[in-house]
Amino acid sequence: MSHPAHMSRRQALIAGAGMLWSLAATRSRAATRSRASLSALVTEAVAPGIHIRRGLDEDASAANGDAIANIGFIVGRNAVAVFDPGGSLDDGQRLRARIREVTQLPIRFVVLSHVHPDHIFGAGAFEQDRPEFIGHARLPNALAQRGEYYQRGLESVLGKGKAGPVVVPTRLIVDRDQLDLGDRLLLLTAHPVAHSDCDLSVFDPSSATLLAADLLFVERVPSLDGRLKGWQSALTSLKTVAASRAVPGHGPVRVNWPSGARDLDRYLDVLLRETRAAVKRGMEIGDAVASVGSSERGKWKLFDDYQGHNVTQAFKEVEWE
Repeated sequence: MSHPAHMSRRQALIAGAGMLWSLAATRSRAATRSRASLSALVTEAVAPGIHIRRGLDEDASAANGDAIANIGFIVGRNAVAVFDPGGSLDDGQRLRARIREVTQLPIRFVVLSHVHPDHIFGAGAFEQDRPEFIGHARLPNALAQRGEYYQRGLESVLGKGKAGPVVVPTRLIVDRDQLDLGDRLLLLTAHPVAHSDCDLSVFDPSSATLLAADLLFVERVPSLDGRLKGWQSALTSLKTVAASRAVPGHGPVRVNWPSGARDLDRYLDVLLRETRAAVKRGMEIGDAVASVGSSERGKWKLFDDYQGHNVTQAFKEVEWE
């Protein structure tokens, strides 16, 4: 049985590595199936006025259009804020169409939670609305280093022009800021290096909802592209937020907070503790990749796709402690 070519987010996390995605001989037939299978975007109201689409627990492929991250929007009295516009131009267009099914209020803000393409390459679908594109202060540099690389990689999977443009934020968050939707004030936090080097989270006090993006993975294995200890610190900080629920970047569209972070806490702790032990024993990085965190296998979707990369990142971080 043939499968459409797909791009691993693990590959996408290593910018500039020059890795190529192979295309299956059945690419045109896969693209046809893709167009037929991508139906209207469906969202769930996780709290009043907060609508979230659950991403697929897959890597990007022509069949899924890179609709693999949790994305959505928040409706206030006067305006709409998008929280991550999707993984491709088509994904963003379907999200915009869904917004217009719910409300005709202006789309004034598009929050780009971090640099990874499954979250932000749908931004081009919203340029017609002339919103403020909101990003971490380090996001422009991350896009300058990786944006075209990600774009080429996605187009090799989805087809030319399907990835969407690289949209640079027009408003940068250095520490904390807020977005006013009318009767709804969203609180933004720019985090130190954690899951990535440009993570933003959003808290909606009116519904006690934390939109954590990829600072929170549930069910799908985490992917480390920043600093392991920084990620643990960011989670500790987020647990002080007075939220009763959180929206992960991958997994269910909502979990109780902070209990919803337990599995991620455990995983990051195992990764750090066992990597430190491997370094202390003088283990080579290849041997560490084969052994560290093996107890977590079976507890996460796509574990074997990302565990090796995570151990490699952790090893580089702790070997000179």
